[in-house]
Amino acid sequence: MTTFLVTGGAGFIGSHLCDRMLAEGHRVVAVDDLSTGRIANLSEARGYGNEFTFFNMDIRAEGLLSLFERHAPEVVMHLAAQSGVRPSVQDPAHDAAVNVLGLLNVLECAARTGVRKVVYAASGGTLYGEPRRLPVKETASGRPTSPYGISKKVAIDYLSFYERHRGVAWTGLALANVYGPRQDPHGEAGVVVIFASKMLAHDAPMIYSDGNQTRDYIFVDDVVHAFALATDRADGRLVNIGTGLETSVAGIYRMLAQIVGFHGEPRYGPAQPGDQRRSSLDPALAEQALGWRPWTHLEDGLAETVSFMRG
Repeated sequence: MTTFLVTGGAGFIGSHLCDRMLAEGHRVVAVDDLSTGRIANLSEARGYGNEFTFFNMDIRAEGLLSLFERHAPEVVMHLAAQSGVRPSVQDPAHDAAVNVLGLLNVLECAARTGVRKVVYAASGGTLYGEPRRLPVKETASGRPTSPYGISKKVAIDYLSFYERHRGVAWTGLALANVYGPRQDPHGEAGVVVIFASKMLAHDAPMIYSDGNQTRDYIFVDDVVHAFALATDRADGRLVNIGTGLETSVAGIYRMLAQIVGFHGEPRYGPAQPGDQRRSSLDPALAEQALGWRPWTHLEDGLAETVSFMRG
C-alpha cells in the first residue's frame, strides 16, 4: 500500500484525487489550509476511515516537516497554490510566497524524508504565456503574462534542481482549464461554473472582453487520471494535460445556456489584466509518456457539472 500526500487536498481537483487514490487501495494524507478548499469536498474520502487523514495546515508552515516524518509518504501530489491570475497581478509577493516558497518547503520536506516522487500541478494556460502556435507543445519557450504564470514556470526549474541534487523524482502536469463537480463558482473559478451558477440563479453572466478568447477545457476526472498515471511515469518531464482544442468563452456560454435552459443574453465587461487571448495544449506527449488521452467530451462534462450544481 502506497502512502500519498496530497497538498490542496480539500480543493476542487485535490479532493477528487484523494477519492481516486483511496479507491485504488492507497493511504492518503491530505493537507489544506482551507483558504479556498472545503471540508465538504472530503465527505467521500472521510468514509475510508483510518486510510485517510486530513491536516488543516499551510504548506509554508514549519510543522510540515514533522507531518512528513510521521506519515512517510512515498509520493507527493502537489496541488496547493495561489491559483488566480488576477490576484497574482494585484499581489505578486503573496503569489510568490505561496507558489514558490510553499513549493520549496514541500520539496525540502520531501528530500529530507525520502519521498520517491513529486507530481506537480502546473498551469498550461499561464505557464506558456501568449502562444505563437496552437496547440502549444511542451517545447514552447514560455513567456508568462502574469506573476501566477511566472511562479509556475519557476517551479519547474526548482523541481529539476531537487531531482539533480536531492534525488527527488518529479513530473509536472501542465493543466488546461479544468472544470467539473465541486469547483467553487466564487473567486478565481473557471468560467464554466461561474456561468452555470449565474444561469441557474436566473442571472446573466458577465463575459469579459468580446467572448472570442479561447481556452482548452478539460474535465476533472481526466485530470485525476493523469495524476494517477504520473505516479510512476514521465519522470523529469513537463507534460501537457489538455484536449488540443480551442473553445471560445462565448461558445461555452451558448452550450451552458442550452443545458441549463437559460434564455438571457450575457453582460459584457472589459478585458481583465493578465488574461490571455488564446490557449490550447497539445496532448501528444501525454499519450506517449503517460499513456493518457482525454476521453470526456465537452458537452458531456458540462452536463455532468450542471447536474452536480443542481444538486
